Amino acid sequence: MMKSTVNQTSPARQFLYFVVLFAGIFVLFNVIGLALIGLFYGFDLLMNIGRLNFSDPQTVPALYLLQIVTTTIPLFAAPVVFAYWLTPTPRAYLKPTLKFPLWLWIIAFFVMLISSPLIELLSNLNQQMVLPGWLNGIERWMKESEENAKRITNAILQMKTPFDCIKNVFLIGFLTAIAEEFLFRGGMQTILLNWIKKPHTAIWVTAAIFSAFHLEFYGFLPRMLLGALFGYFVYYSGSIWPAVWGHFLNNATAVIATYLYQQKQIKLNPDAQNIFSWWQYVFSAVIILVLLLVYKKVAQGKQNPALNGEELG
Repeated sequence: MMKSTVNQTSPARQFLYFVVLFAGIFVLFNVIGLALIGLFYGFDLLMNIGRLNFSDPQTVPALYLLQIVTTTIPLFAAPVVFAYWLTPTPRAYLKPTLKFPLWLWIIAFFVMLISSPLIELLSNLNQQMVLPGWLNGIERWMKESEENAKRITNAILQMKTPFDCIKNVFLIGFLTAIAEEFLFRGGMQTILLNWIKKPHTAIWVTAAIFSAFHLEFYGFLPRMLLGALFGYFVYYSGSIWPAVWGHFLNNATAVIATYLYQQKQIKLNPDAQNIFSWWQYVFSAVIILVLLLVYKKVAQGKQNPALNGEELG
């Protein structure tokens, strides 16, 4: 009954149901996560994490637990529950199929490889953002939010052994890529495609929501670009996995580069923002567009409901 009702509901209302379901699951698992930290590590450590005091050696394993329980699990669970409980065609929403040309893995790899200059350009532009004087309070909150997120990330990414690096590649690279792609490209983008009816608009709106979700405002533009690239990977292929692959490559590369820099194996700071020149920015943008066109052409070699304009759900 519920599946039939939701199937007959407008995409706008489906989107509302999706957001409410995600919010409920997110709050539930955040409560569970905080309770588990208090149970296993003590509430004093929980209070220290809240104050961004990471001096306790148990802080990092506690942060791992928080990351998995309060973020990774709800991000993955929400679209899966929505698709299998509230829709008659869950696979059409989640797009878990592996039936797409193998060349798409390779093309997605080169898109991510060549995107670095363009990401740097957008990041540099984003860093120059200044709000009007009457929004000083909001700007101050945005900077504090950015700094707090950076301090938490830096605490997790303190890696002393190869095992620490592998662990972060798995957690931040692999699990996060799966969870976020299933939520944003598997669930949200599908609903927005049915609602807006304009693929490019739906992809970029999803990418903007994806970027805003991270609450890192001075990295909004580069993350939105990445979200759009992942969106096109899914839309053209009809599968979530090329986007998961691209997302994994982006995150895992950052983790590995950070580890190598910490171990003084490389001299280039992964956080450096003035590596490329203007012609490399242009080259990056042009090649990405070309590769996306090639990706689309290769993907069109098979029947793709998304490309044929078929509504899902």
